Amino acid sequence: MGSRRKFNIDLKRKIVQELGSRPVEEVCREYEIQKQLAHRWKREFEVNPSEAFSGNGNIWKFEAKLAEKDRLIGQLYAENALLKKNIALATRLKEEAKQKMRFIK
Repeated sequence: MGSRRKFNIDLKRKIVQELGSRPVEEVCREYEIQKQLAHRWKREFEVNPSEAFSGNGNIWKFEAKLAEKDRLIGQLYAENALLKKNIALATRLKEEAKQKMRFIK
């Protein structure tokens, strides 16, 4: 299986511009890309032209940012639960130590 092709920003913008004046099928045949890909590039460009096609072929979308925040929240929740358990354990051990000291006296 071959590696994925990467298209630079200039070529993507050129293809999107050509989609406005030529049929999608014709443009896709010329550049040997799928119609879905051409439509996605066009949609991404229409949503945010200044940041469209940024990165190494991967568009950093809102959903990806949201997923990253969700992972961070999950991690913080787990850390918080661990700290609460440690506090409860430390409190219990401290109380047990106090009770042992009472018996020793």
